[in-house]
Amino acid sequence: MLQYIPVLLIFLIFYLLLFLPMQKQKKQLADMMAALKNGDTVVTNGGIIGSIQTILDDDTLVIRVKPDNVKLQIARSAVASLYSERTANK
Repeated sequence: MLQYIPVLLIFLIFYLLLFLPMQKQKKQLADMMAALKNGDTVVTNGGIIGSIQTILDDDTLVIRVKPDNVKLQIARSAVASLYSERTANK
């Protein structure tokens, strides 16, 4: 029985250091994507920064990209994060 304790400890450490933070990050991303609304400025996975003009359905957004006000239709899953001026200037 004592020979299984090191293996169990290794699994416990992997769970605490890898899986638990990944689950927390995945939950935060899902909450952010569910809370997107018109007017929010977002950054896509490709690095495009634009403001949400329309939410067409559950999976599609129309964003407006400056300076020419080009409208792009993207999947909601392509949004990487919300963009804020404070974090961009750091």
